[in-house]
Amino acid sequence: MTDYPIAITLENFQDVILERSKTTLVLVDFWAEQVPESVELRDKLTQKLAQYSDTILLTTVDCLTQQQIAAQFGLQSLPTAVLVQDGQPIDGLSGPQTDETIDAFLEKYLPKAEDTLFKEAKELLAQEQINEAYTNAHKAYQLANDRADIKLILAECSILVGKLDEAESLIASIKMIDQDSDYQAVLAKLELAMQAADSPEIKALEEQLAKTPDNIELQKQLATQYSQVNRNEEALVILFSLVQKNADEGESKHLLLDVLKALPEGDPLASKYRRKLFSMMY
Repeated sequence: MTDYPIAITLENFQDVILERSKTTLVLVDFWAEQVPESVELRDKLTQKLAQYSDTILLTTVDCLTQQQIAAQFGLQSLPTAVLVQDGQPIDGLSGPQTDETIDAFLEKYLPKAEDTLFKEAKELLAQEQINEAYTNAHKAYQLANDRADIKLILAECSILVGKLDEAESLIASIKMIDQDSDYQAVLAKLELAMQAADSPEIKALEEQLAKTPDNIELQKQLATQYSQVNRNEEALVILFSLVQKNADEGESKHLLLDVLKALPEGDPLASKYRRKLFSMMY
C-alpha cells in the first residue's frame, strides 16, 4: 500500500478524519523529526497495524508542516496518538511507549484471533470447503469455548464431517438465551444427519454381516456406506481389519486411504490410523 500510513494534510482532513472515521477507526499519530520518541512510535504503529487497515486506519501528522491540524486536536506534547471514531477522539496514547503498552492499547480495538478464525470458518463453509472450515472453527472454539456463535459454526461443520456426537454435545451446551433461528437450523441439520447415518441400507448390510461376519465383500460395502454418511471411525475399523488380515488386498487399502484423506487436517482419527498403518508396514 503506497499511501500507508496516510499523511494527513488540510486537503484530506475532511475525507479521512471526518468521513472515513464513520466506517473505520482512524488512529492519528502525531510526530516530529526532532522528537525521536515520536518517530519511534510512528514506526512501531506502522509495523503493527500494516495488516489491520480495514479495522484501524493509521494516519500521521507531521507537526512541523501541519501545525494547524495539531492545534485543532489540541496537541500538547509528543509522542501522541489519538483514536478517532465518527470524527471524535475516543482514546489515545501519550508519552513514550513500549511494545507492551502499544499492544495493550491496540488489543482493545483489533479483532481477536477467535474472531478472525470464526469469520474465516464461515467464509470457507459458504465456499463448501468443509474440512478447512472445521479446522478453523475448532481452533476458534479452543480459544473461546463459551461463545454460542462459535459453538454453532463448529457444530455445523462437525455435522458435515460426520462428527455427530461432537455436534450433539456442542448444541446441548448452548444456553436457552442463545437458541435463536440459527440454533434451530443447525439442530434440524443434526437430526437429519443422524437419521441418514442409520439408513435402511446400512441396517440391512449390518444384519447380513452379523449372519456372515467373514464375508469380505459385505465388509467393504458396509465400510463404504459408513464413509458416505461420515461414520468414518466405523469405516476405518472395518477397513484396517481387512488390510491387517491381508496387506495385499488393494481395494481395502485404497478405501482406507480415501477415508483418511477425507478427514479434516489434524483430525486425531486420521493420526491414529496413519500410525497404525505405519506400524503394520514397518
